[in-house]
Amino acid sequence: MTSADLVLPPTDQQTPTAALLQAPGDQTLDLAIADMSVLLEQHGYVVAVYPAGIAPAHERRLHAVRSMLESDRIALLKVDLPPLGVAVLVRQLRQLSICDFSPGVVASAARLLAYYIHAGALLNSVARLDRVPVSLKTHAKSWVPGSQFLVLAGPNPQLVKIGTGVEPPAGPDFLSHLLVAKGQLNSEWVQQALAPAWQVQAVQECPLPSGSAGWWGTGKLIEFASFLPDISVIYQLVSSVRRENCHWCGMELIGDRCGFCSSPLAPPENRTHSTGVLTHGAPVPPST
Repeated sequence: MTSADLVLPPTDQQTPTAALLQAPGDQTLDLAIADMSVLLEQHGYVVAVYPAGIAPAHERRLHAVRSMLESDRIALLKVDLPPLGVAVLVRQLRQLSICDFSPGVVASAARLLAYYIHAGALLNSVARLDRVPVSLKTHAKSWVPGSQFLVLAGPNPQLVKIGTGVEPPAGPDFLSHLLVAKGQLNSEWVQQALAPAWQVQAVQECPLPSGSAGWWGTGKLIEFASFLPDISVIYQLVSSVRRENCHWCGMELIGDRCGFCSSPLAPPENRTHSTGVLTHGAPVPPST
């Protein structure tokens, strides 16, 4: 992981923590290479998850370390989710890492699990929001004092102006928990309106990630993410997707792209794909 505040507390005693891959300003290249070498020696493989909004120099550092080590055992996963969504995904991958999945399946499962994370925020303004499509009309409304907007970044981007009689947008169609991180916006709308509408089983709070204000374009926000909380359900979901071997590096994978070398799956003409979010549709999580 590239930021300590994206490492959420474990959900149980078995979930391992995550290693921090520091930015160039905090660590020399030699030390970064040495740390990665230790991780490879201790664990065999490294799945490095980092948000799409990371500083370019930090992303270049990750690729430089992998290149210098000439290792095919390092997966670099760039995730286009808001910071809190990235943190949830990282914890789920940490849970999967101690299951009986190969490193390749764990790495490629990131794209699958990201689909089941409903990540968004309650904002007082969308004037500087550039991560989610916003119309000119909505931009104009954001300048009205007291306006609040509910923005969903994924899996299906949506924007709703909060007001009297406005229903929350459709949420997950499976049992989920809701993680909430409060910024400088004073509101209970997420807990009192959104959570009941989405029929979440539990609401948990955590500190706001340091990158959230930049991602959403304002510090006056409340970020949230709903997710599959049960590792047994996550396990069944990943297990339900057909496994293949990467034609380039040989790693096992699910979906249509290798998590380690990023090579796309090259299916022969007679290949039959299982239904999945990484192929043609999203599998429904197993019932609990």
